[in-house]
Amino acid sequence: MKFLTFSEQGQPRLGMLCGENRVLDLTRALADHGVAGPTCTVSDLIALGDEGIRLASDPVLLKGVDVAALPALDTLHVLPPVEMKRNVFCVGRNYREHIIEGNLARGRPANAFPEAIEFFTKAPTTVVGHGAAVQRHAHLTDSLDYEVELAIVIGRAGVNIPREQALEHVFGYTIVNDITARNLQARHGQWFKGKSLDTTCPMGPVVVHRSAIADANNLAISLTVNGELRQQDNTRDMIFDVAAVIEQLSAGLTLQPGDVIATGTPKGVGFALNPPRCLQVGDVVSATVEHIGTLTNHIVD
Repeated sequence: MKFLTFSEQGQPRLGMLCGENRVLDLTRALADHGVAGPTCTVSDLIALGDEGIRLASDPVLLKGVDVAALPALDTLHVLPPVEMKRNVFCVGRNYREHIIEGNLARGRPANAFPEAIEFFTKAPTTVVGHGAAVQRHAHLTDSLDYEVELAIVIGRAGVNIPREQALEHVFGYTIVNDITARNLQARHGQWFKGKSLDTTCPMGPVVVHRSAIADANNLAISLTVNGELRQQDNTRDMIFDVAAVIEQLSAGLTLQPGDVIATGTPKGVGFALNPPRCLQVGDVVSATVEHIGTLTNHIVD
């Protein structure tokens, strides 16, 4: 089950992807079948818990629906799937080959790997949806870079979550492009400023319920710029897997429904190429994760 939030006449609507790219308006479908109260976003669906998934998966919602006549995903104004009430949680340096390329680009020993997960956050104002524009911020950075990432969407609150219970707290998975101002990341030491320029966290286009992904630690992940492949790997190459990320982040810190955790990026980022190839106005960036889809955004002045 793939869910999204889109806008119709300026109002958010909850959608469900049918087939490859057709979208059922779940807000309308649930209302037509007597579900009390508005369900207008993926966050609303998460708040309903297991009952929300039961309602959304009821075959009666598709009874008599001509799926081919439903609007296509790319004809809709797609919003970020989750309403961000807190910062996006992020994992730094989680793919071995990406760590090596970053170390070499910064003149560090190639095999200097983190002993614990490196966490940071991105402000809610960074988050934009599929198809949205990403600002170039040329007055602040000469090194705007891309990072495709699998992201975890929390469905059930918890603190001090043990590894063996971690996946019970997951609602589903989405895609994040952790766009980064590399010069600000280096200048300020702590990563928050370089990671938190407005519009630099594209997210979506959908959230896939965890029941539809057999193993989040074995998904192909890739990114293209203007159709050119830049990043390609598999989430099995993460040093810290999904359960480890949830276990360590939740230690002494309560995770809440709707929280989003980006799990790190693979090799191939622009600043580590020789010569570096960072993002410019007009670039089209597409981030893809197997069984989730493709998140596409364009860079504007």
